[in-house]
Amino acid sequence: MSLPFHMVDVFAEAKLQGNQLAVVRDERGVPSEQMQRIAKEINFSETTFITAVDPEKLIFKVRIFTPESELPFAGHPTLGTAYVIQQTILRRQVEKLTLDLKAGMIQVTFTYRGGEPDILWMRQLNPVFGAVHEPGPVAEFLGLKAGDIDPEYPVQEVSTGSLSS
Repeated sequence: MSLPFHMVDVFAEAKLQGNQLAVVRDERGVPSEQMQRIAKEINFSETTFITAVDPEKLIFKVRIFTPESELPFAGHPTLGTAYVIQQTILRRQVEKLTLDLKAGMIQVTFTYRGGEPDILWMRQLNPVFGAVHEPGPVAEFLGLKAGDIDPEYPVQEVSTGSLSS
């Protein structure tokens, strides 16, 4: 099997810096188990698979895998994959495109400098607020006292797509 892929550095000012990401183009339907094995073999913190493209509507179905499991959403893979889509699939400037992830539809907006992508912004899903935790263990971990944490701002799980609600 031969699948085209790209390796990119996300959140980097120069090559070979930043967060590594492998972006695999798979419109043939590689099974999930094979995607997981590929992600484990590449062994970056995340590997994405572009599984369907709609260049007219600018919607791209994408799956995100760590070496151990599939994720519904993650920030740097979303932005890095959008960049690869703009550069290698669309090959033209676009104001925005949408990634159809397990967590939902995530819109990525582009700004350009000198005709090249400069800054990419993503519109994450609305936050889902989960469990509230006692401040003591978190304060201790941070080298603080429990009283140093303002009770107006509780220690709470909040997700915009990565955690189960």
